[in-house]
Amino acid sequence: MTKKKGQQFAVCVKNEDYPASLEVRKIYEVLADVKAAKHGLIRIIDESGEDYLYPQDFFVDIEIPEAAETVFEKAS
Repeated sequence: MTKKKGQQFAVCVKNEDYPASLEVRKIYEVLADVKAAKHGLIRIIDESGEDYLYPQDFFVDIEIPEAAETVFEKAS
């Protein structure tokens, strides 16, 4: 099974000022946004189910193991 083209994930490591939108230690889907990245921001699908910009240092990029990919695909 393969990830959707360009599908990326990150784990939240900080949620200062955003406790209702982000959960520390939770994995979030990342949407590519080159313009935001130039400003130190990352576009995340947060707890609202919508995509918003957050500071990049709130997240660490991760690779999803192949065995877990189906779970993430079903949740999308």
